[in-house]
Amino acid sequence: MMTDPIADMLTRIRNAGMARHKQVLVPASKLKVEIARILQEEGFIERYDVGREKPQPMLRMILKYDNSVRPPRMIIQGLERVSKPGRRIYVKRDEIPYVRSGLGIAILSTSKGVMTDREARRLGVGGEVIAYVW
Repeated sequence: MMTDPIADMLTRIRNAGMARHKQVLVPASKLKVEIARILQEEGFIERYDVGREKPQPMLRMILKYDNSVRPPRMIIQGLERVSKPGRRIYVKRDEIPYVRSGLGIAILSTSKGVMTDREARRLGVGGEVIAYVW
């Protein structure tokens, strides 16, 4: 039984990038789809879609690579799970961390939905820090 589906999703993305796969499949959930939406909006992945498989739909993410270098390098340089099932990490609106001096993003789950650190600062809300992406 899997205890942390979000960590599993991030690991699958990391592994797919190291193996230079074009896409990665993960079992879908509302939170994972929201994380994929943020990754697409921030330019870390090309696109995502959710299949109609039964009983568990699959979330498919098309990874984005920097083709100007040889071998092509995945745009996502790093993924780090912050709040884990055993240790939840919450931040107030004035404690929202800057990832890699603002070059990366923090993904937060707030009372106003899942959003980036920038959005949370703009809206003045805190929440649970799900992950860092750079």
